Amino acid sequence: MSVPRNEYPRPQLVRKDWINLNGAWDFEIDDSFCGQAKKYQLRNSLNDKIIVPFCPESKLSGVQHTDFISCVWYRKNIEIPTKWMSKNIILHFGAVDYHSTVYVNGEYIGEHKGGYTSFCFDITKFLREKENYITICAKDDLRSNNQPSGKQSPELNSFGCFYTRTTGIWQTVWLECVSTNYIKGIKTTTDIETCSVSFEIRLSDNSVGCKIKSKVYFNGEQVGESATTVYSFSANLNILLAEKHLWDVGQGNLYDVIFTVEKGNEVTDTVDSYFGLRSIGLSDKAFLLNGRKVFGRWVLDQGFYPDGIYTAPNDEALKDDIIKSMQLGFNGARLHEKVFEPRFLYWADKLGYLVWGEHANWGLDITEFTQLEHFLPEWMEAVERDFNHPSIIGWCPFNETWDFNWRRQNDILLRTVYNITKAMDSTRPVIDTSGNFHGITDIYDIHDYNQSVEQFSSHYINGVYNNFEDRQSYKDQPYFVSEYGGIKWSIDETQGWGYGDSPKTEKEFIERYKGLTEALLNDICVIGFCYTQLYDVEQELNGLMTYSREFKFNPEIIKAINTQKAVIEE
Repeated sequence: MSVPRNEYPRPQLVRKDWINLNGAWDFEIDDSFCGQAKKYQLRNSLNDKIIVPFCPESKLSGVQHTDFISCVWYRKNIEIPTKWMSKNIILHFGAVDYHSTVYVNGEYIGEHKGGYTSFCFDITKFLREKENYITICAKDDLRSNNQPSGKQSPELNSFGCFYTRTTGIWQTVWLECVSTNYIKGIKTTTDIETCSVSFEIRLSDNSVGCKIKSKVYFNGEQVGESATTVYSFSANLNILLAEKHLWDVGQGNLYDVIFTVEKGNEVTDTVDSYFGLRSIGLSDKAFLLNGRKVFGRWVLDQGFYPDGIYTAPNDEALKDDIIKSMQLGFNGARLHEKVFEPRFLYWADKLGYLVWGEHANWGLDITEFTQLEHFLPEWMEAVERDFNHPSIIGWCPFNETWDFNWRRQNDILLRTVYNITKAMDSTRPVIDTSGNFHGITDIYDIHDYNQSVEQFSSHYINGVYNNFEDRQSYKDQPYFVSEYGGIKWSIDETQGWGYGDSPKTEKEFIERYKGLTEALLNDICVIGFCYTQLYDVEQELNGLMTYSREFKFNPEIIKAINTQKAVIEE
């Protein structure tokens, strides 16, 4: 049996020595939370099987248990190559929903809270010479209101805009080996004016005295290099590039980088990476890419798949969603209520696709400021992990934080997250919350699902429409209609959910789509739109494609509407 999702999971920090642990694992549901008391971590096997990295709710997992799952256990025997035994062994998890506890050979290794971000442990000292095994316990209680869960249904079944839940492992699990002195992380910033790149490189402990070298290539030709000695826990490299190739819409011009760590005459680490040379800005109430005005033709992408739920069945499916979106005339997407996996961002980088990074804040009760502890650590992990992707052009940590008479608590929490996000990343705009409650934001956005072309158009006649004046006030920021449309359409008369009344004919759908979209393209105040949505998700039937990614309409018709020149671009 081939290993599912066998592509390298961390495309911006690649090493040759790694082992993919996806595939068949022992598995057991533990809704009584007795597994730790019964010492499941010491058992030789568990009662069932599952295919990792697919969640137990999915078809591809082989389990397809869609009821609420409070706790799950995983177990897998692992074999460490002989040549690795003198190295340090790192165990990586792409994402596990929600509270993970990890054991190696029955011994406690560590824990991680958060269902969307990556984490790892050095397991070297817990390994034995011959047989080894990993055990993972994942607890998941999205009804607690104490964990971000996005669009996962809080009711037994899917309904409205809530869909099948995800529990436990849903991204690749893998091993890699490293020497004592190795690169732990890289933060990349670029400057198109000076045609340069800067790297802040975090290293393992005891790396003082090592030498860091980097060589930059474009299309196989070297265009820059630098080296420095390590004097602390990190090192900085600055490189003037001999050739300027800007990353742009539909032009994923990427520079490749090779980093090496040397101690004396020995190379202790080699990693491959890449970056895009581009700038993001806001000026004259416009979104700027590389200094020019670009109208954002975004679409809502929720990152769900019929057979894998949160997990794409293969790497090609991630790429294909972007390609089909571009065939429809979109130049990017809001990655909605979910932190997408690095492989999706890799394809966005390669294809020149503009995306907004979000967190899955729904499911988290933020009426108290103390709830910050359940949101902020994971959000900071996401911003740090994904900082280097040129395709990410902005951050939006929250979506639709409704008022409910807790404005002051809400405002303090949103401002705190906004300020921390800006402190972590000063290169991108930040929207505090999308659609309903702005306290402090770089871009003022609204959601408008009015289905009448006439009424909708009246909102956008060279002016700003504020649909919640009682809770927010416009302060002359760039203006973004970040959700609109959501027109319900089923190609086979399937009953489902969508915004407003479904058009009676395909012609009526196209006319409505055209009218709503042109109203935004023709408003000098609007910097971009985001149509809901790219594809249907379960019972929600307002996609431009079906859930199985079939176009509902001739994509050229939609593309012709979307790609009309916006007033702001003239």
